[in-house]
Amino acid sequence: MIVTIVVAVIALLLGMIAHHFLRRRDSDADDSGLSVQDLISPVQTLTVLILAFILATAATSYHKAQEAVHSEANAVDHLVEVADFVPDAAQRRRVQADVVCYTRAVRHFEWPAMSHGEDSAVPSAWTTDLRTVFKDIGPGQGTFGMLVAADDSRAKARQTRLAESTPAVPWAVYWFMLVLLAITIMSLCLCIPRRNNRPQLATLAMVTALLTATLLLVHDAERPFGGAISVGSAAITDVEQQATRAFDSGHTGAELPCDSHGHKKTRGA
Repeated sequence: MIVTIVVAVIALLLGMIAHHFLRRRDSDADDSGLSVQDLISPVQTLTVLILAFILATAATSYHKAQEAVHSEANAVDHLVEVADFVPDAAQRRRVQADVVCYTRAVRHFEWPAMSHGEDSAVPSAWTTDLRTVFKDIGPGQGTFGMLVAADDSRAKARQTRLAESTPAVPWAVYWFMLVLLAITIMSLCLCIPRRNNRPQLATLAMVTALLTATLLLVHDAERPFGGAISVGSAAITDVEQQATRAFDSGHTGAELPCDSHGHKKTRGA
């Protein structure tokens, strides 16, 4: 980083020195030199290129978050289906109950936390209980391998979902882009003629709105679970409802160990 700054400063100084000695004998006809538009054109090009790059990065993060949500929902749904083949009724009921409580905890606790780039410990309590049930089932059961594989897919999808909840574009890059945006808009103002400039002013307003909207879109897309275009929890909600129906139909009269938000019930409840 220091080398880059030093090289840039040295290049600027050498360029100014060369300009002073090489141009001092030039005629007045060459006093105009490069126009303001010529000087700011590289900055405008750089702004567009960086903006396109971070927009692509943010869009990729948003797409990965969507895929992770659907992958997790499919894995949880598969886990419920495999649990139907567990021979022991108590173990089967416990696995399906943990899945229901896990989906509720994800939807009510982890989803709001992800809008701030954080996770929640509530769903992890149910995954811990799931692993305990798997140990009780043991590798001797035919469903053990399928249960572990389904839960492993769920865990990987959840980790991807949590990873994508954090900003994909580093804050330094975002603020650098914001500075470039401000410089570009100000430099465009300098290129507008003083008279008969209504078309240029209208175009400037449109360009400013488009650049600003693009940067706001980047800000939202790089935080897939917060903002105006956030990834919804519909897939998890659908699986929760299906798992709840499967639990109610397969275990008549049994109660879930969690409340409607996925929080573990107290013993006295």
